[in-house]
Amino acid sequence: MALPTNQSVKDLFEGLLGREVTLSHGRRPDMEAKVGPCTAVYVDDRNQLTTVAVMDFPLTASVGAALGLVPPGGAEAAVEDGVLPDSLQENANELLNVLAGTVNEFSDVHQRLHHVHRPGEVLPADIVPWTIAITGRVDITIAPKGYPSGDLSIVSVLPV
Repeated sequence: MALPTNQSVKDLFEGLLGREVTLSHGRRPDMEAKVGPCTAVYVDDRNQLTTVAVMDFPLTASVGAALGLVPPGGAEAAVEDGVLPDSLQENANELLNVLAGTVNEFSDVHQRLHHVHRPGEVLPADIVPWTIAITGRVDITIAPKGYPSGDLSIVSVLPV
């Protein structure tokens, strides 16, 4: 399975957020950070794990705010306080749901969003190894214009 390209991720973010987005080579979100990342789990039609997407806290807050037309100060306050309001999380969940379409463009396996683990939630044991996998992943730093930047990792559980 191929992983989404940076251009496809950029197109998704720009299309949903309605603003310019800058992408650069990213790094794996810090799973041990004080305020952990948001982790999305995708499955196939047999409910088998296929892909894991990890979005660090600043990007989760930025996406949630930008999608909800909340001024950048809302995202900055969430990052500073280390608390993500439910409304920002729900908006981030929507982007992660739409990300399934982008993931599907690069796969022969039909995938759908199964669950989103909020920042700070304990991840199931079968998900944790994929968040730190060395291969089969794309790591991108995403900077929505006017909002804090952050990192997104997309990890394929399927053979690449």
